[in-house]
Amino acid sequence: THCITVVLLTFQTNILTELKNWELKLIQHHKLQMRQEKEKHATQVKQLENEMENLKELLHTYEISISRKDEVVITNLTQALEKQKERVVLMRKFTLWRIQHVKAKKEEYAIRMADKHFQTALMKKVWAAWRSFSEEKWKNKVARACQLRAEDVCVQLTNDYEAKIAELTATLEQTRAEILRLHCERDQYEDTMKKAFMRGVCALNLEAMTMFQSK
Repeated sequence: THCITVVLLTFQTNILTELKNWELKLIQHHKLQMRQEKEKHATQVKQLENEMENLKELLHTYEISISRKDEVVITNLTQALEKQKERVVLMRKFTLWRIQHVKAKKEEYAIRMADKHFQTALMKKVWAAWRSFSEEKWKNKVARACQLRAEDVCVQLTNDYEAKIAELTATLEQTRAEILRLHCERDQYEDTMKKAFMRGVCALNLEAMTMFQSK
């Protein structure tokens, strides 16, 4: 009887040791999977952050480029207006000088020519102003289009980022559910092994009692 008890205890110890080792291996395996998923998630988040930074830098570069183009256009228009103004002033002075030195019979003709030149200069000035307004309107339109495009890109990146996060979250939940299922299976397996062990012990005890009674 003592030998049977020792054998049973040894058998029980071996089973419990095997179960413990199996449990430790299972936990280590799932810890490794969780660490790999976290590293993968961190890598994807870092890539998305780098893409966001690159887009911000690109948007900043576009803004600087548009601002510089605006300054150049304004400077060119200002210089053109100044030159046009100087031409108008010189033209008027020249016309007045001609009127003063021309003969009386050409006075009316000279005045008419001066008015014609003045109207021409005025029309050029109006044309320059209208062209400046059109270019300003076009620049605003281009800037607005660039801004809308940048906003669309940012929104698209945000949606992609949220979708990836949702996908990773679902994967994490599935992993947790799998771990919980494995724990339940382990508990059921341990309970089944305990019941089987107890049935074996009971059978051995009954057999031992039968042997003693027969003796």
